[in-house]
Amino acid sequence: MSLIANELREVWDALRANNRSRDDSLSEVRVKRLRGIQDLRVPIEYPVSVLAGPNGCGKSTVLLACACAYRDPNRSPKELAPSSLFPNFTASRRGTLFSAGQQGTLSDALDETELEFHYLHGGERLSMVWRRGKSWSRSFMGRKGGSQPQRGVYLRTLANLTNPSEVRSVLQLGRKQFQTETVEPNLLIFAHRILPWRYRNLSVISAKSANDLLFAEIGGANETSYSEFHMSSGERTILRISKDISHLENALVLIDEVDTGLHPYTQQQAMLELQRSALRRGLQIIVASHSPVVLDTVPPEARIFLDREETTGNVVRMPLYRDIFQKALYGQSRDQLSVLCEDEVAEGLIRGVLDVLNVEMGLRHEDVVIGRNTGRDEFASHIRTLGKFGKLKDFIFVLDGDSRDRKGPLQAIAEQFGHRVVPLFLPGETPPEPWIWETLQSHRGEYATRLGLSVSDIERTMQEFAQLAGGAVHGRDEAKTALGAFAARLNRTVPEVARIVGQKEAEDGRVAEFMVELREQISAWRQL
Repeated sequence: MSLIANELREVWDALRANNRSRDDSLSEVRVKRLRGIQDLRVPIEYPVSVLAGPNGCGKSTVLLACACAYRDPNRSPKELAPSSLFPNFTASRRGTLFSAGQQGTLSDALDETELEFHYLHGGERLSMVWRRGKSWSRSFMGRKGGSQPQRGVYLRTLANLTNPSEVRSVLQLGRKQFQTETVEPNLLIFAHRILPWRYRNLSVISAKSANDLLFAEIGGANETSYSEFHMSSGERTILRISKDISHLENALVLIDEVDTGLHPYTQQQAMLELQRSALRRGLQIIVASHSPVVLDTVPPEARIFLDREETTGNVVRMPLYRDIFQKALYGQSRDQLSVLCEDEVAEGLIRGVLDVLNVEMGLRHEDVVIGRNTGRDEFASHIRTLGKFGKLKDFIFVLDGDSRDRKGPLQAIAEQFGHRVVPLFLPGETPPEPWIWETLQSHRGEYATRLGLSVSDIERTMQEFAQLAGGAVHGRDEAKTALGAFAARLNRTVPEVARIVGQKEAEDGRVAEFMVELREQISAWRQL
């Protein structure tokens, strides 16, 4: 495990422990009838949460809704009110740009929107709802004399100095009377832990009629000075977040597109420092991101993945399986689960079971790769090799039914690398060929149609090939001979017959134990 992975796990444990004693937190937000969201509940269980999902799934809407939860005592009440964060456009269609048939007004459609919040505030459980009728109003879920909880709120939305009017406004600073404020060194500690250089000085240049501008001075061998126009988007983001949140205590911090302009390693560092800040100063932080790297920096309970249902268009919170969010963000899963088995017949059985499980679990065929042609004596060396490179979490090991005595020794090898491996075993107490043959014989009537035979044909054919194998099919060699001849008569291969058997037995529940164990291990992998 890498150093940063260890540091992240340490801060996760500390924040989980600290979370039990917190007196202030936003515990749930519910958005109804707003920007295409019909009814979405978002529980918030961990002090630093990540909103993720594809474009248009409502991440920014949920983030802005959270900004309406509190009354910030240091801001105007209107600044973080829904009327300001979710404004409505209305314009009269008159003038030369519109024909006579287009007279009237253009306006946003107004639904009866509700923003519902549940809090722990001062150790007390509270609730509040913003509702929009003709105008926005608040109610307190039947609580008489209720008032909106007060708490510091920091909201950063994606902003770059690229808009021409914004650039012109800032450039005018040099021609006006402006003020310069030096950022205190303690407000740069966050940035210094992430960015690769040290700032001798950071100033904020401001005037009443323009946006402010950062101005940096770097000392040492590479001494230089430059304005925000010459900073990368990542440097700007980190410096502004550092200066803005480093003095906050017990505040709600909301950051949209937190990964913008940041290298994946820098994303990890930034999220580590945000969680450390949350721990040290009692912050609650919610960020929106498109980056799986950012998602991986918080524990599973902190990952809030949103998506739109294809059929209804409704925004829903998805189960956070890594293959699901990677498909949504990239169109395919970046990771694949590997199943290692002994031979092609075992692979056929496993593929048959997966044909059923894939539908049940929403997996694609390419999500699971099956490797084979490895003897049972080689599994130990495979586990050692994969353990050295930290890859055991992406493997499931399936041995034949007659290899059950290998379970303990294989688990002991995996434990040397700090990983728990639970080998799976194919049904039965024998190699797969005798088990498949016995299954076909025991359920001849059920398999006749699936194999394209009549019941009498399958009985006669199996009897004929049993005689070819010596009259009785018990061991692997006899079963291999009989099954090979039987498959050839059907113009199929033995692995193809094995897959048909695996699929049918999975559908009928006769391999329930193996299916349950395989399902559990796939689910555990998806939630890593």
